[in-house]
Amino acid sequence: MPRLFVGLELPSSTRMMLSLLRGGLRNARWIDSENYHITLRFIGDIDDRVADDIAFELSRIQRAPLTVKLTGLGSFGSGKPHVVWARVEPTQELTELQAEQERILQRLGLPADGRKYKPHVTLARLRGTSIVELAHWLGMRGEFSAPMFTAGRFVLFSAKAGVGGGPYLVEESYPLVTQAVSRWA
Repeated sequence: MPRLFVGLELPSSTRMMLSLLRGGLRNARWIDSENYHITLRFIGDIDDRVADDIAFELSRIQRAPLTVKLTGLGSFGSGKPHVVWARVEPTQELTELQAEQERILQRLGLPADGRKYKPHVTLARLRGTSIVELAHWLGMRGEFSAPMFTAGRFVLFSAKAGVGGGPYLVEESYPLVTQAVSRWA
C-alpha cells in the first residue's frame, strides 16, 4: 500500500540555498536537501488500484509551466512549533493547479483536504524547540529569498510510512507544457 503525494521538485541551486539554512535549532530534524519539494496535495496510504486511477487522472492535467519564487521563512504550530518552512509565493497558476488536483482526488473518492493550501518547502521537523529559540532563528534568517525558477513538471511521489522527511521516490511525472492552439480549432 503506497503512501503518495503530489508535488513540485526544486532545482539543485534552490535546494543548495535552502540547505545552507540548516542548523542552529535544538531538537530539529532537518530534511535532506534531495527531499525538498513543494507539496501540492498529500494523498496518504492507498491501495494499488486507487494509485493507478490517480496516476491516470493526473496525466490528463494540461497546464503551462509555473514560475515559482521562495521568499521568507516561517513555522507551523503557533504555541508548540513543529515545522520550519520556506514560503512559496502563491500565484494564481499554482493555486489553480493544486485546486484541479484536489477536485480530481475528490472525484476518485478521497476525502477533501480540510486545510487551506499554503505552499511551502518543509526544512525541518521540530520536537521540543522553544518559541523563543525559533523566533531568534527565524529573525536571523527571515529575509531568505531564492531566485525564481520555472517548474516544468509536477510529480507523483511515494514515501515510506513514518514521520516524514523522505526518502521520496518519483512514481510518475507529468509535464507542464504550453499547449499549441490550432488555427483551425
